[in-house]
Amino acid sequence: MTHTRQIIVTSISQALQELRVNKLRTFLSLLGITIGIFCIIAVLTVLDSMKNNIKNEMATLGSDVLYINRWPWMDEGGEYKWWEFFRRPSMTARELKAVQENVPGAELVTLCLPIKGLSIKHGAQELEGIDAYAVMEDFDKVQNIEIQEGRYLSLAEIAGGTGVGVIGAEVKNELFGSVDPIGEYATVKGRRFAIAGVMKKVGKNMAGFDFDHSIVIPYYSATSMVDVQSLNYDPFLVVKAGPNKNLEELKYEVEGALRRERKVRPGEANNFSINQLSQVTERLDILFGTINVVGWVIAGFSLLVGGFGIANIMFVTVKERTKIIGLKKAIGAHQGSILMEFLIEAITLCITGGMIGIVIVLLLSLLMTYGFDFPITLSVKNFFIGVSISALVGVVAGYVPARSAARLNPVVAIRSN
Repeated sequence: MTHTRQIIVTSISQALQELRVNKLRTFLSLLGITIGIFCIIAVLTVLDSMKNNIKNEMATLGSDVLYINRWPWMDEGGEYKWWEFFRRPSMTARELKAVQENVPGAELVTLCLPIKGLSIKHGAQELEGIDAYAVMEDFDKVQNIEIQEGRYLSLAEIAGGTGVGVIGAEVKNELFGSVDPIGEYATVKGRRFAIAGVMKKVGKNMAGFDFDHSIVIPYYSATSMVDVQSLNYDPFLVVKAGPNKNLEELKYEVEGALRRERKVRPGEANNFSINQLSQVTERLDILFGTINVVGWVIAGFSLLVGGFGIANIMFVTVKERTKIIGLKKAIGAHQGSILMEFLIEAITLCITGGMIGIVIVLLLSLLMTYGFDFPITLSVKNFFIGVSISALVGVVAGYVPARSAARLNPVVAIRSN
């Protein structure tokens, strides 16, 4: 055991000495390993982080929520017939009432009308490109809206279409600055809204809501601003399943209620689409799988080149130490000891190159997390995957040079130049 430990320590020391003495040669040899491990770990880290972010967002938005409007989020088994979807009638308060009264499996039902690309004014200040969400009751519960300052819309304000609104964090910062917006007035499409609250900053979510750059207003207050039944706007129902309610069963109940309300005849296609977040995640899983394969292919070529580089440097090392190998064998060193010595040296070089790639991934993940507010985390699992692949490449690339060193004839080796 002591002899084996000595071989390992000596081999690692020689590998590090190789790094110090032949910096350029070793760097060029390790470059392929570094790029390959960087590609693999970068892809795995980004995909894992995106999946975790999606899971967290799904937990926030709810995987038990249906979104019903004119447009399907994905194609329905064929060509995406947008010209047909565009002509479908919009969701209205009638459909909302039909679902509320005829779908007992629904815990919460609400209606939302997004109005995009508006300007909002306060005094001399004007902010362009904000969204207004005209909503019915329970919208805050379905979307888990958190209020940072003030309060949310009351039921009376929503039912009466009162001129009251709740603004996003970015709207508050850019429009009001250091002024307390609660109780102040903002004008949207010629109508004044008293600011009741400010929403907590959350960023854009998977369902397409950008609450940070928006104002939430009562649905009926929007009827005086726009034609809510115009095909230029796309109101949608949001239905949250009750406790222990199967989402597929809820879809059939909602579909039946809406077909009856809209008097769709048996055999006719629905004139609405029922969407859910799982549709998006399924497509994303396919996309992630493709990216993963591409990443592994690129990394595979880099590791192949890197492996040849390590094999080359190990053959050179064997050549440089031929006399030393002969002396070791002459005084009783076994072939296994020589083989292990050069294998460990190759593994050490590969792990060093792999660690450089992993460190680059770590630095970039920190930059993305803290510089661009896009959380990316290098997991312990991916770290060990990178180290393990590096070690495996070291074994494969170093075996042939190590075996050639182990099989040297001691007499011939000592006499070599």
